[in-house]
Amino acid sequence: MQNKAHALAAGVFVLVLTGLLLLLGAWLTRESGEQHVYEISTREAVTGLQEQAPVRLRGVDVGKVASIAFDPKVQGNVLVRMDIAAGTPITRETFATLSFQGVTGLAFVQLDDAGQPAPLLPPDDAAPPRIPLKPGLLSKLASRGEAIMEQVEQASTRISQLLSESNQKRFTAAFDNVAEAAASITVLSRNLDATLSAQFGPQRVNIPSLVRRTDNALASLQETSEATRVTITEIGQTARRLNAADGPMDRLSAGTASLAHAADAFNSATLPRINRVTEDTSRAVRQLSRTIIGINDNPQSLIFGTGRIEPGPGEEGFTPPGASK
Repeated sequence: MQNKAHALAAGVFVLVLTGLLLLLGAWLTRESGEQHVYEISTREAVTGLQEQAPVRLRGVDVGKVASIAFDPKVQGNVLVRMDIAAGTPITRETFATLSFQGVTGLAFVQLDDAGQPAPLLPPDDAAPPRIPLKPGLLSKLASRGEAIMEQVEQASTRISQLLSESNQKRFTAAFDNVAEAAASITVLSRNLDATLSAQFGPQRVNIPSLVRRTDNALASLQETSEATRVTITEIGQTARRLNAADGPMDRLSAGTASLAHAADAFNSATLPRINRVTEDTSRAVRQLSRTIIGINDNPQSLIFGTGRIEPGPGEEGFTPPGASK
């Protein structure tokens, strides 16, 4: 009978403790104060967002997500209904973004505005007002990353075309023409020097023959100069196309700057939060491990606490109630 009485008392104690825990949970999760309903209708994916997820305005908790379903008014849109505390300064310029809590992958609704004065958005629980949802940091980074990679690929293709085998042959031919022009000028200079030396020296030369040779040299020089001019013109046109406004070089520079900015924002904002969440998680796991070890070593501590346990019937040192010690 005494064993049954102890078991009954332990069962009643567990039931009472469970009821108290349920009441405590209900009290902690109770809704306090007046709240108003606002909605978000979007075609963006709301991966990671769940009911009861927090709603924050500039980092301050102002409400929770009440429900997530498809919008009956707009086909294909997702409708997120939020319960927001009365008095929250939500204006007509307020917009929402999805942010993520550390490394858990759980999302919450972040409200913000442009920081400019704007009239308040009046609540109407019968026809809740709607707040627009804008892409978050990760969505922008993903979309911009694809555009940047496309621009880099286009610039690489155009540079490869510029440095193709046919253009390399043109550059080589232009340099050869310049070298030939320089050689022709050198030959002409030598002929002039030889002619003048012969004309005014002991041996004279035939002036008509000198004129014919000079004409031939000038004609060759003119042809070489024309070919050089055409080649230089083509090189200049190619360089202008590369350096033109909104050209390949400008797009490559803009894409690189955007990628660098996104990487700096990720390193400065997201990584410190991930590190803090990781440290908090490790500390909580260590505390839970110590608690589990204590329960394994002394399971009766869940019912009788951590103090000394009196021996029961049949155990050494047990004294029946009412018996003299």
